[in-house]
Amino acid sequence: MQNANTATSPDNGANKIKVWDFPIRLFHWTLVIGFASAYLTAEFHFGDIHTLIGYGLCILLVARIYLGFFGSRYSRFNSFVFSPAETIAYMRSMFGKHPVKHYLGHNPAGALMVFSLLGVLALIFTTGLLTLATIDFEGPLLSLEHHFSDESSYAFRELHEFLSNATLALVVLHLGGVIGGSLQHEENLVRAMVTGNKRQPQHPES
Repeated sequence: MQNANTATSPDNGANKIKVWDFPIRLFHWTLVIGFASAYLTAEFHFGDIHTLIGYGLCILLVARIYLGFFGSRYSRFNSFVFSPAETIAYMRSMFGKHPVKHYLGHNPAGALMVFSLLGVLALIFTTGLLTLATIDFEGPLLSLEHHFSDESSYAFRELHEFLSNATLALVVLHLGGVIGGSLQHEENLVRAMVTGNKRQPQHPES
């Protein structure tokens, strides 16, 4: 029996199938715009706007976690949890002509990226809220202000900035994976995240 999320080979003549529903596509592109806006407003010192965008991104992350448990089939976390062995095998195959499997939803490399990005974003937002509370004396975590020293406060800010820059490296890796996957499977993964449709595998899922 095949994995419920895989097929052994793509079929260039196959019909399209809806994989990414509207909520997950809205999350994806809103996150792209939101993170870029937050990064630029921080760089140009638009503090109030940066804070408002940050609040919006926090809400967006909570919404994605909700979709991860209660969303559509391919947006749920349990649809792209893979064993370390399968993840390593897939990532090795990426350097060959074709990956070992074609995945309708997230492949193991994409799944690893999703969980990494969500984890890093959670840390960015947490350190951002702590910075807001302990340095600017505002925000929902203000009640924690007296529990941290000045050194801790500025450590939160430095970690917030470091993680934001580190996220750019993850974005570059993500783009590389999207380009590589698009070429190997001969399907436009960026367009798939716009339309929600991907190519139907040659063999039906079971």
